[in-house]
Amino acid sequence: MTIGLFIFVFSWTKFLIPLEIAGGGVSGLASVINYATGFKVAYSYFIINGILLIIGFLALGKAFGAKTIYCIIVAALLFEFLPLIPWISDIEDKLINALIGGTMSGIGIGMIFMQGGSTGGTDIIALIIAKYRETSPGRVFLYCDLVIVGSVYFIPGKELSDVIYGYIQMVSFSYVIDMILTGNKQSMQVMVFSSKFPEIAERVNKEIQRGVTALSSMGWYSKKESKVLVIVLRKSQLPQITEIIKSTDRNAFMTVTPVTSVYGQGFDQIKAGKISWKKKAKESSER
Repeated sequence: MTIGLFIFVFSWTKFLIPLEIAGGGVSGLASVINYATGFKVAYSYFIINGILLIIGFLALGKAFGAKTIYCIIVAALLFEFLPLIPWISDIEDKLINALIGGTMSGIGIGMIFMQGGSTGGTDIIALIIAKYRETSPGRVFLYCDLVIVGSVYFIPGKELSDVIYGYIQMVSFSYVIDMILTGNKQSMQVMVFSSKFPEIAERVNKEIQRGVTALSSMGWYSKKESKVLVIVLRKSQLPQITEIIKSTDRNAFMTVTPVTSVYGQGFDQIKAGKISWKKKAKESSER
């Protein structure tokens, strides 16, 4: 989390804030306040997050709150002291700075999320929604941050181009964090056509612990009946199943198709319906 926080704050203090590029989240709101009033980003960031942190305690529990408090304090300190390092981006093009800043901040936040932490603000909102709904964090950031970035237009001296640079940073950030958080969870559907389907199915069950469905089929040219194996697995397991098929039957025919929203044992659980925070806390205490 500490490394992620450093990368996140570094992207703001060295690429975005020096060129007055807006962004999303509480850090973006704090930067907008800084551009408009000169009030320090570190102070705004800490005050706003202090208020929003209460929501995190109510919805996500004390463990999440402890990590969030740590991240907020460390991030606020980094916002205060990293600017003391004299180096800032010497790239004059604001577009490139917006892309680099968005990419780096997405990497930093992604690392923090993977450890169960958060830098507060819209991060808290994204994790709450992701807990109860099947919605990607990047999409939540996108919706929440549209207003924050758009508010730059109302700062005296700012133009529409400044808003556009902020949106570029925001889209870059959302894309990168989605890639980091969902990359390892991507699923694939594999269909195997082989006369040695029993051996392949047995090895898949035992070696990579994935279920196999055998569908009845008939080759139209040969008029021979056989079975087609359908296997759903994580993308990271694709090399394993490829090796199993190749070593069992070199003449096997295999198709691979990306799939999304796979629910069930060994994959994601369905998240639906509105859940009352008070009701959830009551149920937990009863257990």
